[in-house]
Amino acid sequence: MDVDAYSVMHRRSWDRLDYLSRRGKLTGAEAEELVALYRRTSQQLARLQSHSPEPELIAGLSAVLTRARGKVLGTKSDPWAEIGRFWTHAFPAAVYRTWVWWATAGALFVLLTAGIAEWVRGSGAARDLFGIPADNSAITAPGGRFETYYTEHPNDAFAAQVWTNNAWVSAICLFTGVLILPVLYMLVMNAVNVGITGGLMAEADRLDAFFGYILPHGMLELTAVFVAGGAGLKLGWTLIDPGRLSRLEAVARQGRATATIALGLVAVLFVSGLLEGFVTPSGLPGSMRIGIGFLAEALFLVYVFGLGRRAVLAQASNPAAATLDNPWQTTPSTH
Repeated sequence: MDVDAYSVMHRRSWDRLDYLSRRGKLTGAEAEELVALYRRTSQQLARLQSHSPEPELIAGLSAVLTRARGKVLGTKSDPWAEIGRFWTHAFPAAVYRTWVWWATAGALFVLLTAGIAEWVRGSGAARDLFGIPADNSAITAPGGRFETYYTEHPNDAFAAQVWTNNAWVSAICLFTGVLILPVLYMLVMNAVNVGITGGLMAEADRLDAFFGYILPHGMLELTAVFVAGGAGLKLGWTLIDPGRLSRLEAVARQGRATATIALGLVAVLFVSGLLEGFVTPSGLPGSMRIGIGFLAEALFLVYVFGLGRRAVLAQASNPAAATLDNPWQTTPSTH
């Protein structure tokens, strides 16, 4: 069975079924057409399940059938159930599917940051290149600018500020990913900034303060940035290598997954902002602050590799349990 040819042959009727499923009130003829298309598409889905190696195509068609079934039965979707499904299925699954991309981005970021920190600490050439002055005590000394950055503003205002900034950085990584270079530039510049600060703090023998202020919020915050960067790069690579789909269809499908990640990261960065606004500058011992940050990071990773992996496997084994996303959907026809 040629799955691509089969999909092209029936795509128009699938789009028509989706269009009728989303309409408000149907005429008698349209209602009959909806039922006929629903029955026919159910048979086509069963055939695809036995032949198609692409679970995303099957999941997209299952999502259309789910909406059509609700329309046929005269039921309405529960918005709270849809929201719950987003957080238990759609978002963690979308992040899990891109984990190789963002884990690679994170590993390269850490290596680059560590290399720059070590270079800055022991090389005058690095100082000349980055324009670092000889005396950095105003930054690295106890109570210096590195520390007061986290304490000079009210906690709630600072949390809101960093949340907005990080959400903006992540959005740039996600939606300029199709161009690839802006994402790489954003990640490299962040690595350079963190590396320079780490190198200066190491030279001042204050790495304990550096990690005590960076890690409580930085583990989750940087992971969110890595996820955004990895998803953005995958979107860009889809434009280069669309696989078996047309370039437009492949980018549109990956773009919807990217939008799902963008929406979910708003909440992740909100938690990170709360940590940076209230935990990082708190009077708690450094080990306790780092422990809280580690717990938040661990919970996120368990969430992604637990719920996300489970949702992906469930979709592969039972496509009827479709996600909110419809990977193949095009603009519904109005014929």
